[in-house]
Amino acid sequence: MIYAFLCEDRENSLEARRLHRPAHLERLVALKDQGRLLLAGPHPAIDSMDPGTAGFTGSLIVAEFPSLQEAREWADAEPFLKNGVYKSVNVKPLIKVLP
Repeated sequence: MIYAFLCEDRENSLEARRLHRPAHLERLVALKDQGRLLLAGPHPAIDSMDPGTAGFTGSLIVAEFPSLQEAREWADAEPFLKNGVYKSVNVKPLIKVLP
């Protein structure tokens, strides 16, 4: 099944994001290599492709997992969550309708 990971940053998370980004990307690349990652990216704090020091307010990840429990376990091991970039990650099943 497909799951949406709705990730919300804590305030002033930019430096921690920069520090833990390599580990975060490594996990996403592993999902991509397995053919399970459908979409991933951050939400800029301002309407810009490069928000600079404004930083980010969170991220969206859409990926396939065998079950909601396994998706939640994957989210719980997320470096951004474990290291205080994300203050929360909400995992929700998603039924793809379009495109």
